Amino acid sequence: MAVADSPLLEVRNLTKSFPGVLALKGVSLTLDKGEVLALIGENGAGKSTLMKILAGVQPADSGEYFIDSQPVQLQNVREALTFGIALIHQELNLASNLDLAANIFLGREVNQRGFIQEDILRQEAKKHLTRVGLDLPTDTITGTLPIGKQQLVEIAKALSCNARVLIMDEPTSSLSQKETETLFEVVKGLRADGISVIYISHRLGEVKELADRVTVFRDGENAGDLARDEIDHNHMVRLMVGRDLNEFYDRTKHKPQGVVLSVKEVISPTYPGVPVSMEIRAGEVVGIAGLVGAGRTELLQTIFGVTPALSGTMEMAGKAFCPQSPREAIEVGIALAPEDRKQHGLVLPMSVRENASLPSLRRDQKRGMLNFSEEHRIAEQAVEQMKIKTPNLEQFARFLSGGNQQKIVLGKWLAMNPKLLLLDEPTRGIDVGAKREIYRLMEKIAGEGMAILFVSSEMEEVLGMADRTYVMHEGRISGELSQDQMSEESIMQLATGAPLAA
Repeated sequence: MAVADSPLLEVRNLTKSFPGVLALKGVSLTLDKGEVLALIGENGAGKSTLMKILAGVQPADSGEYFIDSQPVQLQNVREALTFGIALIHQELNLASNLDLAANIFLGREVNQRGFIQEDILRQEAKKHLTRVGLDLPTDTITGTLPIGKQQLVEIAKALSCNARVLIMDEPTSSLSQKETETLFEVVKGLRADGISVIYISHRLGEVKELADRVTVFRDGENAGDLARDEIDHNHMVRLMVGRDLNEFYDRTKHKPQGVVLSVKEVISPTYPGVPVSMEIRAGEVVGIAGLVGAGRTELLQTIFGVTPALSGTMEMAGKAFCPQSPREAIEVGIALAPEDRKQHGLVLPMSVRENASLPSLRRDQKRGMLNFSEEHRIAEQAVEQMKIKTPNLEQFARFLSGGNQQKIVLGKWLAMNPKLLLLDEPTRGIDVGAKREIYRLMEKIAGEGMAILFVSSEMEEVLGMADRTYVMHEGRISGELSQDQMSEESIMQLATGAPLAA
């Protein structure tokens, strides 16, 4: 990291309020040239608000903003770009129907006498794509690329504006492990070139690996800073939540009861030649680990009837069943909280009330009509039980944080009193405080006798929450580990197809 005599960017005592909410309370932040600064905090801590102010999306109510030690006032995004500050949103801002060159220079096309100079545009676009490690023709249609490569196109687009500061908001939330590693190499290369990065992430392992320094926000205020040699999980969590979380995974070993789900030689359509067998008992929390593409999500979808099994047998509480649809799985007591809560777990334009009661509508109807009083009761119960932060039951789900959206998904299924709860990446993209609440919920309902089968790509989560773990590799279960056998090494051996060391 190159350290400047004075900060490249600095803000002092910034304050920002919205109707009924004081989002930032006199926060300060500095960023040096060639520094990767991680900004962390729980949802609602003020991170996104500050980033929008830095990028000219919205103004601060008060405070000072300096670039190269000179005071500035940014009125819009274009002004921020002239100072070399670019924000890469979590939801990518690309035109999927245009090619790479067109996206990189969209709105800034090189033209002569009103005609776009295609050759010059493609030549310049190629330079920026090469800089982020993308060796692709510039006429490639952007929408045909995987999300990881589109993320790199966004960075190339920012570099074409001569960006000196890149603000990355949850850049790896939708990336595979390999795509994440590629992004990290690009960020390290940019740092070596003197470009500064503000990196926002809930994934504390990434922060530890990548950041030169960490700034922590809590409730719209500065909670502290960590130098490179101070960055570790416990320090970050302590500053984020204001207390120690030594017992973050507070598990009690419950004695398993009878078998709830039995899967025998089941073959899913995704891996037509690979049979899977497993058992889940009442009161157990069972993990499914493995690398991206191992077939974990597909297995849950087969159990839930989204993609019916090609062959094999399944039993729920000793009774044979072979769900051909989610409705059939729900009827025997199975619920699934999917990996992509926005796409498959919620109807975002609908209210908290409507989302929380959706699975129960068929059960609670009166003579084919909606039972509004019961719908309201279920929604109130979900908000109270799950501690969902919402102004009221009529708030649209899309306006809630990721953690609160996930709580709605869990709450709506718990209203159905399932025997088996399937969780696919239950804490992806949510802050550490919301994670803690979901872990507590898993512990509580397992103690009440519910069986839980969960998929997670976070090794720490599997080790902390699972009573035992099935590990998958290329569609098959490569091994089963009891709690005393589980370690990062044993899980990774099985996840990569290697036999478990004796």
